[in-house]
Amino acid sequence: MKLAHSFTYILALLSLASGSPIQQLNTHALRLPLERRNNQVSVKSLQAHLKQVTAKYRQGFAAYEANKGHAHPLSMPSSSKTTKRGAGDVPLMSQDVDLWYASIDVGTPAKTFTVSIDTGSADLFLPSVDCDDSCDGHNRYDPSKSSTAVDLHKPFWLSFGEGEVAGEQFADNVVIGGYKAKGQTLGAALKYSPDFSSDNFTPDGLAGFAFGSISEYPAPPLFQTLVDSRQLQEDVFGVKLSAAPGASELYIGGTNTALYQQHTLTYTPVTKPGYWEVKLDQISRAGAPVGKPEAPSIIDTGTTLIVANMNDSASYFAGIANVTATVDEFQVIYSMPCDIIEKYAPTLTFGGHPFTVSGDTFNLGPVEVGSNDCVAGIAGSDDVDFWVVGDVFLQNVYSIFDMRKLRVGFAELT
Repeated sequence: MKLAHSFTYILALLSLASGSPIQQLNTHALRLPLERRNNQVSVKSLQAHLKQVTAKYRQGFAAYEANKGHAHPLSMPSSSKTTKRGAGDVPLMSQDVDLWYASIDVGTPAKTFTVSIDTGSADLFLPSVDCDDSCDGHNRYDPSKSSTAVDLHKPFWLSFGEGEVAGEQFADNVVIGGYKAKGQTLGAALKYSPDFSSDNFTPDGLAGFAFGSISEYPAPPLFQTLVDSRQLQEDVFGVKLSAAPGASELYIGGTNTALYQQHTLTYTPVTKPGYWEVKLDQISRAGAPVGKPEAPSIIDTGTTLIVANMNDSASYFAGIANVTATVDEFQVIYSMPCDIIEKYAPTLTFGGHPFTVSGDTFNLGPVEVGSNDCVAGIAGSDDVDFWVVGDVFLQNVYSIFDMRKLRVGFAELT
């Protein structure tokens, strides 16, 4: 039985000092190898994940408007279709979806935590030592034990669909990949919803790698703080995601040129800093274009799927025999026979260069154990009117996020 290559938990193993768990500071680009663990596909978990993704964008758009004084061009009017969970409703968990996470050191003396790396959000949060039992199983941040911690006397509340995180803001030193972000704003959570319990969310917290204009705090995100400190050789980070053990990595302060074919590298300008938003020239299936050309898209390591609006996702699967659309409220997950799914993998064109998703990454695995139908890597949501380009695509390219020149690069893998 084929396992879902896209449903993986990844642990970034940072270079450590001999005999010490604390990272050593450096002044050069650092490669952070990533490790892979398989999980069986779950349609219900995908549905929950899709709700979290759309809630994340609603929150980011609201923060952008609060910070900038005007609406983000991609934001949609508040939807009356978003409902509160009633008594007796059981929230769905998204524990089977992609989580790419890395180790960071926080405070003085430093303590190590793991955080999900998310280019689709901007804020950093960790469980507080004062969190209730909802944070059990996670390492907890104790600002009273850090000489560099500063209480900012500001509350925070973050929403991720059925999941939410709330607490207090602090500033403290954070080290990732050997680079120190001094006075980094972070949230110390006093409450984790069930989606962030240790059973459902492996890392301790989350680090957003997008731009400060979508920060809920608001404050510069972790990578922005590193850029502003001028420690990095280049104000970029490179990402390779792969199903092969030991083949994935995050590279801070540069790119790993050994992992991609340099002559295929294509850059696309960021159209609106906030998200890593770029123009998607075209998405096609078997050479036939689908949806509108030059569509807005957001490059998001925190999303498993490629997500489109309901019309574009329906157009993508139109005409394919025996496709099943599983509709849950205002979103849809698609599946089709496992023996044909791989030939319907998409091609996404950025900067005039087509990048084809492999059938292996487009096929997320059987809808359930023993099923002959497999889940496809493109989904639809009524809450977005742009393309969210997640890990189904990103596993097929080397991705470069350039904060100085405001651009995203893609290249074919070696």
